[in-house]
Formats: sequence, structure tokens, C-alpha cells
Amino acid sequence: MPVDTNMAILVVDDYRHMRGVARKLLSQIGFNNVAEASDGSMALRKLKGGDFGLVISDWNMAPMSGIELLKAVRADDKLRRLPFIMISAENKTENVLEARAAGVDSYILKPFNAQTLKTKIQSVLGDF
Repeated sequence: MPVDTNMAILVVDDYRHMRGVARKLLSQIGFNNVAEASDGSMALRKLKGGDFGLVISDWNMAPMSGIELLKAVRADDKLRRLPFIMISAENKTENVLEARAAGVDSYILKPFNAQTLKTKIQSVLGDF
């Protein structure tokens, strides 16, 4: 079954500009139902109150980081299967390993383009 491009996607980043970039790239590949959160704690509240098909989250945020958000999502019975893509500007092997251990579905290094995002989403959700 093909991916529903109308599904809700939550983009989490503490920089409004980066949320806007992610929203634009998602639009370019066919996803327009995009919500935003400026940190992990706001994202968790939105996730618990909504019906999202994918989370795309930055790693470095305060007060709740992307890795803390990922761990909270995986610990929640209702959210644990939610596809989760982590984005980071830091190319540290230990970060990738920590995210994988916490249950991330995919990892993207900044900067990235629409094709990279599409490829990562397809690797997590399937073709669209």
C-alpha cells in the first residue's frame, strides 16, 4: 500500500527557519499536512493529542532534545511505533549509535535536500 501523502507530519526544531526549510522540502516531495513544534516537550504534547504518521526532529534543542523526545515516544504505548527520523548537524558516530539504540528509524545530516529527505522517508515508510 502506498504512503498517504496527506498524513500529518510533525517537524520539530528550535529554529523557525529550519522548520520552514523542512516544511518547504516536504511540500516539494508531496507532503503538505505539516505541523511544527519548537522543542521536544511541545512535540510530545502535540503527539499525544494528535494523529501523526511521522516525526522529523532535530537533535539539539532545549529544554527537551530530539533524543529525549525519541526515548519518550518509544516509551509511550500509544506512540512507540510512530516512525521517527532524526536530523542533526553533528556527524558524530556516537550520536548515530545512541539514536539507533533508542529506536530511531532513520538519521539525516544537515544540510540536506528534498531528494535526501524523500529517500529517507521512503526507507522508513515505503514508496509514495
